[in-house]
Amino acid sequence: MSNSSSMAQFLLLAFADRWELQLLHFWLFLGISLAALLANGLILSAVACDHHLHTTMGFFLLNLSLTDLGSICTTVPKAMHNSLSDTRTISYAGCTAQVFLFMFFMSAEYFLLTIMCYDRYVAICKPLHYGTLLGSRACAHMAAAAWATGFLYSLLHTTNTFSLPLCQGNALGQFFCEIPHILKLSCSHSGSLREIGLIVFSACLIFACFVFIVFSYVQIFRAVLRIPSEQGRHKAFSTCLPHLAVVSIVITTATFAYLKPPSISSPSLDLLVSVLYSVVSPALNPFIYSLRNQELKDALRKMMTGCLSGAIKCLFSGV
Repeated sequence: MSNSSSMAQFLLLAFADRWELQLLHFWLFLGISLAALLANGLILSAVACDHHLHTTMGFFLLNLSLTDLGSICTTVPKAMHNSLSDTRTISYAGCTAQVFLFMFFMSAEYFLLTIMCYDRYVAICKPLHYGTLLGSRACAHMAAAAWATGFLYSLLHTTNTFSLPLCQGNALGQFFCEIPHILKLSCSHSGSLREIGLIVFSACLIFACFVFIVFSYVQIFRAVLRIPSEQGRHKAFSTCLPHLAVVSIVITTATFAYLKPPSISSPSLDLLVSVLYSVVSPALNPFIYSLRNQELKDALRKMMTGCLSGAIKCLFSGV
């Protein structure tokens, strides 16, 4: 028997029992995290340095890259450390920080994606009002609201979760600290009811954002299909499809992770799904952003060409 005030650490789920497989997971996570750091870092640098990307979409892409970097840096380093050192432990304070930061970045990303949907709706359906509705000040206020809402949302859940007495051991069935697995250790019915109330409120908020996204895209596709020229339709779709792809990945993976039926649940499947939405998705998002964004691809090409030419000049000047 233990409670949250006396518990010093939690035990995370190990990826494998054999050292060779744990080492394989370490190298796999290292490759994914380096790819995510490089891709998101390039997007941040391109948006910051290229004046052609000082637009509303560039501003929101910068914010999304920050959330992706934050979420993957919250979960992956500890998992890599545990795999390399053949351990499963995480301190109580570290677990609290991991829960708060992961929820903060993930919820902020979802709210930012909702705002970006509104941006695409105004740009395509109400282009004449775009400058009025989505000026630089309005975008800054909406982004600040997304970050602040994510902060309060995460703070509320984290505070309630770690105020519960934990008496079912300290082993978590997940490779990082996550609220549903911590709640399984709780022996407080009143605290669990509070968390259920918070989950219901969160579900309503998330569902409202989802309905708004669906409604907006219905209006967007109707407007795009009315564009007479094929080139115009292609350009409109090219600005919407990357955003829609990222939204779909975030919603489907998170929904399946939290709402899948118990009949198909298993430790290996739970681990695979959690890796998809907490590790693979933040690494994949920047590639989706840049896939059909010609301005972003041009800026990245220009920046990399400039860096390469600068390196060559430095090399020859040294010689």
